[in-house]
Amino acid sequence: MNEFSQFIKIIGKGKRAGRYLTQQEAFRAFTLLLSRQAEPEQVGAFLMLLRMREESAEELAGFVQASRHFTKPNIASIQADLDLGCYAGKRRHLPWFVLAVLCLVQSGRKVFLHGCTEPESQRLYLNRVFQELGLPIAHCAADVRTQLQDYGFTYCDLRICNPELHRLIQMRELFGLRSPANTLARMLNPSGAQHSFHGVFHKHFDERHVKTAQLIGDANVSCIRGEGGEVEVNPERPFDQFILDGTEIRKLAFPALLDKWQVKPKVLDCQELLQLWTGNTHSVYGEQAVTGTLASMLVLLDELTPLAAIEGAKSIWQSRNKRPFDFFDN
Repeated sequence: MNEFSQFIKIIGKGKRAGRYLTQQEAFRAFTLLLSRQAEPEQVGAFLMLLRMREESAEELAGFVQASRHFTKPNIASIQADLDLGCYAGKRRHLPWFVLAVLCLVQSGRKVFLHGCTEPESQRLYLNRVFQELGLPIAHCAADVRTQLQDYGFTYCDLRICNPELHRLIQMRELFGLRSPANTLARMLNPSGAQHSFHGVFHKHFDERHVKTAQLIGDANVSCIRGEGGEVEVNPERPFDQFILDGTEIRKLAFPALLDKWQVKPKVLDCQELLQLWTGNTHSVYGEQAVTGTLASMLVLLDELTPLAAIEGAKSIWQSRNKRPFDFFDN
């Protein structure tokens, strides 16, 4: 047996005999996995065992630390203001959080967005949104630096930032299920940004994300249960925002921003994002999704209370420069 088999044995013995990996064991296991020192059959067994029982904060901490060793060094040294890992894709609503990003950019922040497309998924992923709207897409580290400097934000595919982690996500085509790699990509912060904001879908993962960040010594990390699992507030319901501020974890309560549920669109047309930005159309849901998302970002960036952040977000949205953003050249 090779070294990796011991880690499968630890987590695969069953409810009584099995146990969680320590942070150090998790680091070693994922280092072996990403450096391709595990057999394909072992990789599949390991990832699906984790999928069945979910990862502990200590395991995630070790996995993230290992994954960061495989991030391209010329990406890791960029250091944006805000990192957004966008891996869920959208299927019920447009990614209104893109407009919240544009608001931040107009206020002088530099935002690095990363993500990927999963095989055979019918979701609307960010790379397609950026392509259709003519927003800046980076194809190498030099593009990232140039576009952050020129435009204040950019999108970069995970296959450029961290090819080995991207390879694991693409294994969904074999498994038919997502693996922990999707969670790790959200936490990766490949550009070494000062602040990192995550969106998750499942209960308790929001708190687990910030606990993981605490274990690995990250600071200024926030996580919410976002719409569809993305970094976007669902304005139809109240939500909690977990924040790691230095070494302290805080939970902040946000109110619902809409009094009633809205009718979901039948088709996701990216051009509606542009139309709302320029003021040529009106969307109650879209405007409140932007406001709520921008507010949650301001809570992280400027240490505001939820109510103060909501008021600040409303003001920023109303005073935005409505110039069409099709002048970006990707």
